[in-house]
Amino acid sequence: MNTISSSPHKAVIYWLLSGCFLIYVMVVVGCLTRLTHSGLSITDWSFMGSMPPLNENMWQERFAKYQESPEFQKVNFQMTLEEFKPIFLWEYIHRMIGRIMMYVFAIGFVYFLIRKKIKKEMWPGFVLLFIMGAMQAVIGWWMVYSGLQKQPAVSHYRLATHLMSAFTLFAFTFWFALRLMHPKENVQESEGKNLRLSVVVFFLVLILQIVYGAFTAGYAEGDNTKIRPGHIFNTWPKMGEDWIPEQVTMKDGFFENILENPSGIQFMHRTIALVVVLLICVIWYRSNKLQLNKQQNLGITLLIYGVTVQFALGVLTLLYNVPVIMGALHQTGAFFLFASSVYLLFHLFNKKQSISGSI
Repeated sequence: MNTISSSPHKAVIYWLLSGCFLIYVMVVVGCLTRLTHSGLSITDWSFMGSMPPLNENMWQERFAKYQESPEFQKVNFQMTLEEFKPIFLWEYIHRMIGRIMMYVFAIGFVYFLIRKKIKKEMWPGFVLLFIMGAMQAVIGWWMVYSGLQKQPAVSHYRLATHLMSAFTLFAFTFWFALRLMHPKENVQESEGKNLRLSVVVFFLVLILQIVYGAFTAGYAEGDNTKIRPGHIFNTWPKMGEDWIPEQVTMKDGFFENILENPSGIQFMHRTIALVVVLLICVIWYRSNKLQLNKQQNLGITLLIYGVTVQFALGVLTLLYNVPVIMGALHQTGAFFLFASSVYLLFHLFNKKQSISGSI
């Protein structure tokens, strides 16, 4: 089996994995930014970034800009400068991590290009990677911009789009690194192909669950108000006193209830969680009857433990009404499951072939 230390692309692999880590950090800080209601604290956007406030006059200038925003005028009109500083810093850190990530990828690419470490067959992947990175920044501003208009709330659709674009960028970067770490001619034979369909289905359901996690964390329309679905029905296993309360179906259409209705969104997030648990049990059962290689067994083990911990975190986060730490841990759990799924899928589909057909 090829490892990073013995790979001819060792430096490039470390560079890509450092990008994966930065994406993870950005996702977690983004979660903290959302949980602390900090996402609309910076009302302008600069591609290259700007200096943080370093003195009282600079803080007053930033606060004055925030006071012109709908969020201050309609929600935080009693906020003081001292209360503004923490939410500004969370959003500032979130944006700066994005810029650091851009510098790491851009400077690293130029360095490896000069050192002739970028092979011809890597070019399509790197072009796509940079396009996806740029789109992530654009989607982030598109999301924030929506909350700087008349209504000081970010659409749950835009929040989910921003989150999934980050997860997609991570998946592509991680897969790229795995391809360099594990050339196909070195792949150990196994019966893993018999698990491909089950794991693909699990992965698709997991993506749907992550999307609904974003819906649950965002704002959906309530009775003429914006409601966070995660802050209602903070009981488990029932929703209040019922398994399916009437609020879940209070809108006219099916899709309205599962996409726009806060109670319906939470119900879907709970239900899909049970489907995820059921699917991992099926994968666990089937994998025990197959001869798998070490990487495939590791991927399944990570998913089994990951689903167990994530389900428990989800219940606790709900019961305690989404405290900041629990919410951040729950988001980390989702990221871990997503990464483990990508790892397992890679090792299920990375078929053995001749050396001439390698990367």
